[in-house]
Amino acid sequence: MLATPAGRFRAIALAEAVSWLGLLIGMYFKYLGGGAEIGVKIFGPIHGAMFIGYVLITLWVVKPLRWDGRMTVMALLASIPPLCSVLFERIATRKGRLDPVETTAVR
Repeated sequence: MLATPAGRFRAIALAEAVSWLGLLIGMYFKYLGGGAEIGVKIFGPIHGAMFIGYVLITLWVVKPLRWDGRMTVMALLASIPPLCSVLFERIATRKGRLDPVETTAVR
């Protein structure tokens, strides 16, 4: 799975979404569930790292996956709302934008 640019993108998109979910649960307990801050203290930095990783991997896969500016901007915007990185990954997969690009040898 991690051997291709698309596989790396899929992995970090899922990790970013899971970290968002953890942060949201932590925020629930902090603000609505009695003030326990441990979830935010744990998942805040994890999500920050996953967010930065998602942005970096998105910029890295632009060339190998031959994404145009629109697809790149959509991928970057998907990092902002909770769980949208996975939604973007599903849409990109369905549209064939995460398929490995085949190259032909020129002789």
